[in-house]
Amino acid sequence: MRRLLLASVLFASFAAQAQVKVDDPWVRATVAPQKATGAFMQLTSAKPAKVVAASSPVAALVEIHEMKMEDGVMKMRAVDALPLPAGQAVALKPGSYHVMLMGLKNPVQAGDTVPLTLTVEGEDKQRTTLEIKAQVRSR
Repeated sequence: MRRLLLASVLFASFAAQAQVKVDDPWVRATVAPQKATGAFMQLTSAKPAKVVAASSPVAALVEIHEMKMEDGVMKMRAVDALPLPAGQAVALKPGSYHVMLMGLKNPVQAGDTVPLTLTVEGEDKQRTTLEIKAQVRSR
C-alpha cells in the first residue's frame, strides 16, 4: 500500500510539472561589478496556473518582476504572481516580465549555465517546482 501511495504522489508531481512547458530559458551575462541580472524564457501552461516564487543558488534574492510604462516613465517592480493562462504562451523578456536575480555571488559569463527553480501554483492551490537550466548569453 505504501508503494502504491508513493508511486501515486510521484506520478502526480511529475504530471503537474509536465503541465508547464519552458522554452528558450536564458540569463543575461554580467560584468565584474554588476550584482544583478535578468532571466528570460517562454512559459506555456496546459491549465490555468501562476508562478508564485523563484530561486537560484547563484543569487541572494530572486523575484518575478514586471516592467511597464507609467506616466511616461518605465518602471520595474516585483509582482506577487505571474499568471499563466491555459494554453497561452507567456513571454518573460527584456522590458517586460522577467526573473530578477539580485545579490549575485559571482559574475555570470556567456556560456555558463544558471540553475533556476520556479514554483508554480495551480487553480487547486497545489504547488510544484520547475527546475530550469538557463544558458547565459552576452548582451
